[in-house]
Amino acid sequence: MGNWAVISQYEYGDGYVTAFICRGRETKAHALEELRAVLHTYLPKKSIVEQWRHVYRFADQESYLLVIKGRASKWECTLRIAELISDSTDPAVAKRAQMEDGAAEMADGPQDRLAPGD
Repeated sequence: MGNWAVISQYEYGDGYVTAFICRGRETKAHALEELRAVLHTYLPKKSIVEQWRHVYRFADQESYLLVIKGRASKWECTLRIAELISDSTDPAVAKRAQMEDGAAEMADGPQDRLAPGD
């Protein structure tokens, strides 16, 4: 079973914020559907009084840049999908993500750290 999420990333103060819009979608298609459903309504902060919004699609067609003009400021926010690699439906990805005997295997990709027994 897959575990897909829709995330938002935007600059805030001196750093960046990553926020989950939704989690636990079983397929990439479900996550993309959810992503496209929030493109015209998502606000990175509830206090924004939206005056206009521009939506840009990146070439991968799985991530978008929102430019939202508020009353006093302009926000740029990236919305994209992400898969929890330990729950990947691709066996090779899921296997590389697992920890064996408490030590990380040498792998060419990132790994999730799972609690013992998971």
